[in-house]
Amino acid sequence: MIITQTAPVSSGALWTGRALSAIIVLFMIFDGVIKLPPMDIVTQTMTQLGWPADPNSARLLGVIGLVSTALYALPRTSVLGAILLTAYMGGAIATHVRIGSPLFSHILFGVYLGIILWGGLLLRDPRVRALLSFTR
Repeated sequence: MIITQTAPVSSGALWTGRALSAIIVLFMIFDGVIKLPPMDIVTQTMTQLGWPADPNSARLLGVIGLVSTALYALPRTSVLGAILLTAYMGGAIATHVRIGSPLFSHILFGVYLGIILWGGLLLRDPRVRALLSFTR
């Protein structure tokens, strides 16, 4: 299936999409970078969440997050990056559900990020707009 028609978007909506995407990219860069050394707070928090305090586990999660974020930031691979980041956030949601974290502040935080992520992509990428267009 070839998508030839793209829904038009105003420049305001385009810049809003870029801003939303920038929020996600900056947050995920921060999240990934603090896991690379990894900082002491990272290993302590991982232990509280039921993950091993192994620095290599933290580094692996950081690298996965950073690679997924880079794919999301690049226009050509943004859809793949969005899918990978959605899966990454799904793992965070599952972790918080498993340990019984508070619903609105912890469990749904990944959902909030996912909404911002896909909303930003929808507004800045004509391929996604065409794919999710509800009008003919």
